[in-house]
Amino acid sequence: MASYILKRLSQTFIVLLGISLVTFILMNVVPGDPVLLMLEKRATPEAVERIRREMGLDKPKTTQYLNFVAGAARLDLGRSYFTKEPVMTALSRRFGVTLRLASSAYAIAMVVGISLGVASALQRGRVFDSLIRGGAVLGISAPVFWVAIILQMVFGLRLGLFPISGIRSPNSFVLPAIALGLRYVASISRVTRTSMLEVIGQDYIRTARAKGLAERVVILKHALKNALIPIITLAGTELGNLLAGSMLTEWVFSIPGIGKLMVDSILMRDLPMLQGTVLYVAVVFVVSNLVVDISYAFIDPRIRYARGD
Repeated sequence: MASYILKRLSQTFIVLLGISLVTFILMNVVPGDPVLLMLEKRATPEAVERIRREMGLDKPKTTQYLNFVAGAARLDLGRSYFTKEPVMTALSRRFGVTLRLASSAYAIAMVVGISLGVASALQRGRVFDSLIRGGAVLGISAPVFWVAIILQMVFGLRLGLFPISGIRSPNSFVLPAIALGLRYVASISRVTRTSMLEVIGQDYIRTARAKGLAERVVILKHALKNALIPIITLAGTELGNLLAGSMLTEWVFSIPGIGKLMVDSILMRDLPMLQGTVLYVAVVFVVSNLVVDISYAFIDPRIRYARGD
């Protein structure tokens, strides 16, 4: 297990390095000059050149990238071109907002998704099962921004139950969490249903029922426990998606999280801030996948990584 973790950590470093390089290249081939965006057309050529030197943009691209990598190794991702705020400070301040939104959506996705999946499996072939499967297809297909706008119009503007923008109160997270978590409810319910159907048909489930165990014990202790592997695989990746993929939701609801920070950085060509947010996304995905892989061995002792463990 230790050797596997070390191997994955070394792979993580390579992945992060590659992502940072691709991001740097893409931002430097896209038309537009961040200095001109900052100073607008009123700036003189002398002022533009002075700002460019102060920001280090007059140096060769290779030097700029190496300076970024060296700073990232010291957890110094530079400063924003526009706000002059350290990137790490901005990420730290906004991470709490994104974490709160993602954890709320994750709780909704896990509780509702697993519950609907188990119920659908137990009602296989019936009307309830058909409704759940149809709703899952609709939930996966519906774009997040479309769901967010519908929720704003119905529950925010028409009914006036929840705020439609900002985070002025705890209620401000209700609609964004539902909009962000809905598609994950759909995907988790589908995987749970499929996994439960495979387990329910096994001999040990029939044996447990033959022993006279309560149906609740059979389903929760025997069937659901052994159906968790694919569910955990999806749940781990979905957690990474929620922490990293909330850009549209935060943008629609004007929530000052990391997702909105990334969108703003793209629009303003704020390279240090964009590289910092992209690295955040990469770290979230890599760590979530690593946690999922390691958790397999603890959930099912039969699983080993064939690495000498």
